[in-house]
Amino acid sequence: MSQPPATPDAARRGGEPAPAGLDRRDRDDTIIARLRRQPMTVVALGYLALLCLLAATAPLVSPYDPYATDLRAVLDPPSAQHWLGADDLGRDMLSRLLYASRASLLACLQAVGLGLLGGMLLGVTAGYFGGWVDRLVMTLIDAVLSVPGLLLAMSIVGVLGPGLRNAMFALAVIFVPIFARLSRIQTLAVREETYLEAARSIGVPHPRSILRHVLPNIAGPLIVQVFITMAVAIVAEGAMSYLGLSIQPPEASWGNLLQRAFSSVATAPWLIFVPGLTITLTVVAFQVLGDGLSHALSGGHQQKASRR
Repeated sequence: MSQPPATPDAARRGGEPAPAGLDRRDRDDTIIARLRRQPMTVVALGYLALLCLLAATAPLVSPYDPYATDLRAVLDPPSAQHWLGADDLGRDMLSRLLYASRASLLACLQAVGLGLLGGMLLGVTAGYFGGWVDRLVMTLIDAVLSVPGLLLAMSIVGVLGPGLRNAMFALAVIFVPIFARLSRIQTLAVREETYLEAARSIGVPHPRSILRHVLPNIAGPLIVQVFITMAVAIVAEGAMSYLGLSIQPPEASWGNLLQRAFSSVATAPWLIFVPGLTITLTVVAFQVLGDGLSHALSGGHQQKASRR
């Protein structure tokens, strides 16, 4: 009996047939490949990667000490000596901006990380167990959502006192409901899957089922939400720093750079554009990256469903 002709992939593997269910489209259409087909997402990712690299290496790449004052350079415009000018105390704005990026990004990452951890814990618990547990958790979430987010964060900082740690804890509190609701919805969908029902029927412990079956299946939407929430966190942290509730001078953050530049806007208007443009670009980059990743994940799910 004659053998069917080998495909090019099989010929390269020495004539072995391709594994069942795996073709060139599956191999070539990965999440990374779908992201590469989105130019704006690639640009946003490149900008954020460069920003994080500069922030991480701020002590190495900063041309001046960010705290050193030079009274001869007070409110100097951008020049060869000070590429972004100098502030009202003669401090180099480029050096201040690099250190401010480091502080603001770490602060927002801390707030979003705590919000993700708390929200995921509450949401998965509510969605997995249901019943009175679900009702109790959602009542707490609705109570938090009944107060405007930034007002609640400012109230918490007012009680605990100003400072970076307290401000980021306050922001984490207002981010918990976002991740809790998303985690609950995703968990409710996963809970109805056959493999999870089979795991419960054979007596698999609940923590093991959650770690091995629930969390991996809800990770994609949560990762997308992390990037979108980072954009919100940057604006919120900047607002709290502007009001003096977060990072305290002489430490630099985007918010307090903006606040200090505002006092000199009549004589040195370029100073306000430095932190303002950085905040705007970073917020837009996180939003674009989150949207791009969402499209990449949803595109993969749609293609898998169509092939079934």
